[in-house]
Amino acid sequence: MATPNISINKRSSEIVFFDLETNVPSKPGQKFWVLEFGAMVVCSRKLVELESYCTLIRPGDLSVVGLKSGRVDGITRKAVADAPPFEQVAQKIFNILDGRIWAGHNIQRFDCVRIKVAFAEIGCPAPVPVGIIDSLGVLSEKFGKRAGNMKMASLAAYFDLGEQKHRSLDDVRMNLEVLKHCATVLFLESSLPDLPIGNCQGTSSITTRSRSQVHNIPTSPIDKWQSSPSSITTRSSSRGKFPCREETSRKSPPSTSAIGYQRTVPYAKQSLGKVTAGVRNLLCKAQNKPLNTLLKHSQTLFR
Repeated sequence: MATPNISINKRSSEIVFFDLETNVPSKPGQKFWVLEFGAMVVCSRKLVELESYCTLIRPGDLSVVGLKSGRVDGITRKAVADAPPFEQVAQKIFNILDGRIWAGHNIQRFDCVRIKVAFAEIGCPAPVPVGIIDSLGVLSEKFGKRAGNMKMASLAAYFDLGEQKHRSLDDVRMNLEVLKHCATVLFLESSLPDLPIGNCQGTSSITTRSRSQVHNIPTSPIDKWQSSPSSITTRSSSRGKFPCREETSRKSPPSTSAIGYQRTVPYAKQSLGKVTAGVRNLLCKAQNKPLNTLLKHSQTLFR
């Protein structure tokens, strides 16, 4: 008797990423037609794909679809001419969407609206989500415009995930990969709040830290590794082994703020004025005298 409830609870915890491809109205009064539907159901705990579904859809007006597409894998009039109309695939779309968490990029403003309208046009109830995750809103708030803007194509290019194809199932899978990459970056940043996050695009920037800064960081396994006796100023990643062997850069001198470091000077503190006066007197006495005599007397200034 409890089996249906278990099935409902399991379904409501699953996330379905979906995407619609439509025509772009070019005339006043021209409507949107759904040309392709693609969805992927994933486990909310492991984010592994459980099932997927994708279909082309023939619009009521074929003239809204171009004979050719500007994209390599774009949708053409010939491709949708033999596809089923929406009413023939509506039940399958309903089954995969209804009662699950919906996820996608900009779905609240576009895909959710188009789905509701498409079901209304055939006189059928639309599927209802138990929750909505719009990656556009989530990433705008949490990740920001690091990729330049919040378009899926820009975010995918930022992480070198390839070019967006603008085909439903391909875009859905790319959406999930973008979210995984963004979440990983945000997790690492929250785990290492004291480390500055630089721009890693095509550069091998090196972050240095003085020993005094390292001693002020709370002790943790990472901190113990970083504060080893072989001071941490340069970290080499070219060897590809972990843990990295840390070396002190020979190009830059130790920081003057480092603990235990003191510059050696050839004279006592607060005696610069005495040395200056001594040099002045030496030069006055050394006028018209051989160079060896001048050098002999100068040795006494720094004793």
